[in-house]
Amino acid sequence: MIDSHAHLDSPRYDEDREALLDRAWAAGVREILSIGIGEGPDTMDQALDLSRKYAGRPATPKIWASAGVHPHEARLADDAALAKLDHLLQQPEVLACGEIGLDYFYDHSPRDVQKSVFSRQMEIAAQRKKPIIIHCRPSSDSTDAWDDTLDMLRTQWASTGLGGILHCFSGEWRHAQGAMDLGFLISFAGNVTFPKAQTIRDVAAQVPFDRMLIETDCPFLAPLPNRGKRNEPAWVKEVAVQIGALRGLDPEHVADTTADNFRAFFRTEKSLPRRVPPR
Repeated sequence: MIDSHAHLDSPRYDEDREALLDRAWAAGVREILSIGIGEGPDTMDQALDLSRKYAGRPATPKIWASAGVHPHEARLADDAALAKLDHLLQQPEVLACGEIGLDYFYDHSPRDVQKSVFSRQMEIAAQRKKPIIIHCRPSSDSTDAWDDTLDMLRTQWASTGLGGILHCFSGEWRHAQGAMDLGFLISFAGNVTFPKAQTIRDVAAQVPFDRMLIETDCPFLAPLPNRGKRNEPAWVKEVAVQIGALRGLDPEHVADTTADNFRAFFRTEKSLPRRVPPR
């Protein structure tokens, strides 16, 4: 399995990070994409540091990294932060720019600032030819952030041909379809197991299997039966089980296929060509 979105640099893992990686390996996780947003721009390099720290450690998943400014901290994205992002995106272990996007649920940063920083990060990612990982959370009972995100992707990102990932998908089918039309993969997290998440399960049952990834978004969103606990990469297995149940497939097949999708998209094996899904 590959956990395509994990916050391994979270302080919540400081006491047992190596044991956590051991558990992930024992569960069958062979690669993890550690999301480099840190606690804000000052610490967005921590995911890369972990990738390098654990490289070559026996019986440990391969750790890749991303780098980006989360919309919550968009107000902190000054020129120095964006220059740091540009530097990180040039490192070979850093596969993508993210997670970036729009969050209208919490509005920790003003929406106009979120849009501006989202746009500037897309410009940097395009220059460095790195795909993007999208965070999108609308306000309550609205699709406003989805509408704005997809509009910005159509006008600013589609022409790059680089594609990306909608992480922790929680929208409607039309949002997934709109993103896939732009070359994006759709990633499902532990919330696909929640009792009230039928809309997410409906989308997971429809997304073409070669356009799907699985993730934990740990330490958040622990799947059933561990909901409410600190999440960890080993539990991405529960997402594979849920997807398999929805589609009548063995969890092992879900794990293998989503891992192949990740490797093909990011070209993390020399034998695999870079695959941007057709628009």
